[in-house]
Amino acid sequence: MDVHCSDRTTRHADAEWNPARDCTYHPAVTNARSSASGASPQKTADVGYRLDLDGLRGIAIFLVAVFHVWFGRVSGGVDVFLTLSGYFFVASLLKHVIVTNPSDVGWSVAINPWPRLSRMLRRLVPALFLVLAAIAALTWWLMPSTRWGPLGRELIASALYYQNYHLAFASQDYGAADSAISPMQHLWSMAMQGQFFFITIITAFALGGLLKLGARWWPALGRRTVITGIVGGSLALVAAVSFAWANYRHGVHQTFNYYDTIARLWEPITGGLLAIWMPRLALPNWLRSLLSIGAVALIASSGFWIEGVQEYPAAMALVPAGSTLLLIWLGSAASAATPESGLSPAGKLLAHRHIVWLGSIAYALYLWHWPLLIFYMTWRFEDSVSFVEGTGILLVSLAIAWFTSTYVETPLRAGRGGGFSTRYRRLMAVFLVVVSVFAFASAGYWQYRESKQYIDTSNLDPRLYPGARAFLDDAPVPAVDPVPSPEAVVDEWPINHGPHFSNFGDPRVKVGVYGDRRAKRTVAVVGGSHSEHWMNAIDALGKRRGFRVTTYMKAGCALSTEASVEIDGRLLTECNEWTEAVMDRLAVDEPDVVFTTATRPVSDGRGDTTPRGYLDIFDEFRARGQKVIAIRDTPWTHGPMLPRDCVAAGKNPEVCGVSRDRALSPVNPVDAFADQFPNMTFLDYSDGFCRDGYCPAVVGNILVWHDGHHITNAFALSFLPHLDADFGRATGWWKPAP
Repeated sequence: MDVHCSDRTTRHADAEWNPARDCTYHPAVTNARSSASGASPQKTADVGYRLDLDGLRGIAIFLVAVFHVWFGRVSGGVDVFLTLSGYFFVASLLKHVIVTNPSDVGWSVAINPWPRLSRMLRRLVPALFLVLAAIAALTWWLMPSTRWGPLGRELIASALYYQNYHLAFASQDYGAADSAISPMQHLWSMAMQGQFFFITIITAFALGGLLKLGARWWPALGRRTVITGIVGGSLALVAAVSFAWANYRHGVHQTFNYYDTIARLWEPITGGLLAIWMPRLALPNWLRSLLSIGAVALIASSGFWIEGVQEYPAAMALVPAGSTLLLIWLGSAASAATPESGLSPAGKLLAHRHIVWLGSIAYALYLWHWPLLIFYMTWRFEDSVSFVEGTGILLVSLAIAWFTSTYVETPLRAGRGGGFSTRYRRLMAVFLVVVSVFAFASAGYWQYRESKQYIDTSNLDPRLYPGARAFLDDAPVPAVDPVPSPEAVVDEWPINHGPHFSNFGDPRVKVGVYGDRRAKRTVAVVGGSHSEHWMNAIDALGKRRGFRVTTYMKAGCALSTEASVEIDGRLLTECNEWTEAVMDRLAVDEPDVVFTTATRPVSDGRGDTTPRGYLDIFDEFRARGQKVIAIRDTPWTHGPMLPRDCVAAGKNPEVCGVSRDRALSPVNPVDAFADQFPNMTFLDYSDGFCRDGYCPAVVGNILVWHDGHHITNAFALSFLPHLDADFGRATGWWKPAP
């Protein structure tokens, strides 16, 4: 393939460049500007500047916003956007490598990436930092203080373009996994795109320098065809590796895979490859029309029938990305049957001035729509919006996006040629610096404040803080402020959570030792985090009663023979293998008693259940003669805010919890099977959480949950008198107090 580009290096190397405008590809799209600057336009269908691709970008981002607002789904619009970005950006850098290769072009032009980087920063940073400043201000105003620390970390991650990996690693950390939605969650794609731009710029300039140097001894390295072959071949290899990696990781750790730049690289790179190697295949107009309509239909509908969070960027992402590539090609002269063919009907629709206008504000629209949606729902204390509310959010987003694009992005990107005075541009730059300092200072303060929130709740006065005993024993509840504070429990986990807890993706069986470490009698606490959140109380009981506590725990994995388990919308396929390993280890270690959970919530309904996979494990324990204490799982909340956030926002704890009939079945599900397992003791402390049909966020002056379903250490410790009595009866090791 021969790429024909403007050859006046010093003028064009740093200018805004678009492959559809400044280069022609074997019959490529040409423009008067490229012809005037030295390119040789071919006699092909001249569709001019690709307005249809501007429109496609606008449609893609509008789909993202619509699916976020009303459907809570991934639309595939981000994949379209990434593919388009690669198409324009890679070809631009190829042009730089080609036109800076001749020996009469100075090295300062050929290998200095700063002009390109600075232009990229001028395009991306102003609007982003303005949005981050607005998010900081709205966080102060609307978000409960429990959210400040985590949002401060996300603000820094977004500003420094590593938000995708911040979210990816948080998805691996059970302690960081949280149902609270961030107003900056959408910025993962901006981070990924920024990383792609930066890596591609540095790589292109380094490669250009090497080719320029090599051309001194081997002139063939200066030929367009050779440069194009080297660049295209290298990109094709990277794209193939990235696509293979995305599909491999899809089956290993999809949550991390979704945010991973390496897994996403194939999308923009395939766009770039199409810009380099546009295939020639003349199609009849009717077929071009049919294919283009089909491609638009696939892009518009894929969000309904593809579960993007579970599938992208693996093979199913070929639907939006491949449709984008098809539309790029169908709108080019490379697919035209005659020079008069022009754009297809779908291309003409995408090139409509209103849709092109949408494309002109697409970047700002993407930045603004999500935080406006999240802050509105926070303000309204809702977890969804109506059609009218959603329409209002979209209209406000469009208006603010237009203002941002017109009065912030354009003057700072275009410089003197943008129609704005120097004074205005300087004032805007100063304004952005001021609001950015405000945003970063806020983030720093939030994280500092969070680090000072710890309070020791291991020795609370039971007369002031009866906790669960207020419901179980009708203990009096004096008028004191609840503990711990909502801010203090954001990062609170039981004592074993760090070194002796297998996180997502970690198949190892980690054994910890607590309680009375020198004791001969042993209680093994086994399962997932809902066995773990009793650990502080069982550890204290072990020290009091003289038994050792060993732990065998993994995120999301209760003891079960099920092949896969869905927890908080996450499909876990590793638990069955881990359970088998733990059961083998328990057979060797032979603890006196195993403590685990007996129920779990119904994943798609109300109440709780004892799955068949749990009963299979109970059967195995019975066959071994293993003594087991199994406890009914604690209530899971389902409100629009986490209980701690709700309390921190000043809401009444009575509305910050969950109704009993939503969280728990009328009868303990395991009661139907209890007689089959004489080796097991079943505990049910539900009455310590709920009274009069409701499970509030604060019981007996103690905050119940530290997130949506894990109980605080202080609340677990408030059950200690009841655990003491029940363990004594179950084991016979001591006589329960009367």
